[in-house]
Amino acid sequence: MDKVFSADGTAIAYEQQGSGPAVVLVGGAFMTRGDSAELGGLLAEHFTVFTYDRRGRGDSGDNPKYDVQREVEDLDTLIGRAGGKAMVFGMSSGAVLALEAAARGSAVSRLAVYEPPFITNDSRPPLPADYVAHLTELVKQEAYGDAVAYFMTAAVGMPTEAVAGMRQAPFWTGMEATARTLPYDGQIMGDTMSGRPLPADRWQSVAVPVLVGSGDAGAPQMLNGARELAALADNCTLHVFPGQEHNIDPEILAPVLTDFFTMGKQA
Repeated sequence: MDKVFSADGTAIAYEQQGSGPAVVLVGGAFMTRGDSAELGGLLAEHFTVFTYDRRGRGDSGDNPKYDVQREVEDLDTLIGRAGGKAMVFGMSSGAVLALEAAARGSAVSRLAVYEPPFITNDSRPPLPADYVAHLTELVKQEAYGDAVAYFMTAAVGMPTEAVAGMRQAPFWTGMEATARTLPYDGQIMGDTMSGRPLPADRWQSVAVPVLVGSGDAGAPQMLNGARELAALADNCTLHVFPGQEHNIDPEILAPVLTDFFTMGKQA
C-alpha cells in the first residue's frame, strides 16, 4: 500500500500491480480497494492496475466538507501517479463518479463502467426526495447500522425483513465501517435515480470511448439504465453479460475489459 495526497490534502491509499498501460479501478458503495483485488489481479497480467480506497474508506483520509469535485480530484491525483493518463473502470456508483470525472476533464483515455445504478423508469420506486439528507442525518448521529439499512431498502430496494436479517451477518460490520460515505454516493448519483430519463447533457463532454456493461439476470432497472446510458452518444457501446447480476464474476468481466482496454493500447 502507498498513499498520494489529493488537491485538498486528503491522503488516498492505493495499491499498484502489474505492468503496461495504466488502469484505475473505481469502486461503488461500501467498496474498498480489497473488493477490487481479484479483478485487479486478473487485469494486472496486461496492465498496471491501481486500486484505491475512496475518501472516507479503508486507509484513506477524509475532509468534512464533502463535494463530488473532491473525489474527481482524488482520481486525478491517482491518474497523475499513473503517468498523467489512464484508462478507468467504474463499478456501480463508482461508474457514475468515473463518468463525472471524464466529463470534467480528467485525463481518462478509455472508460468502462458496469451497472451504474440508475432508475430511469417505473420498473421500481425512485429514491425518496430527501434520501441524501436522511442518510446524512443518520451518519451525523453515528447511526451507521441504520444508515446501511436505509441504503439497502431505499436505494437497493431490498425488503425491510430481509435487511433486518442481514444485520446478524458477519459482513454487516464491514458495511457499517464505510457507511459514513453513503451520502457521498448519493450526491454522486444526483437525480439519476429519480425514475426520470437520464439527462442528455450531463456527460455530453465525454469524448473518449465508453464501454457500458450490465448483466441480464439482475434487477431490471440496471439493464434499463445501461441501455439508456449507451444510447446517449455514439462513443458508447453496450455489452450485456449473460447470467450476471450486480456482483459480476471478475473472471467473466476481466476478459471483456482487457479486450476493450487493449484496443486503447493499440491505438
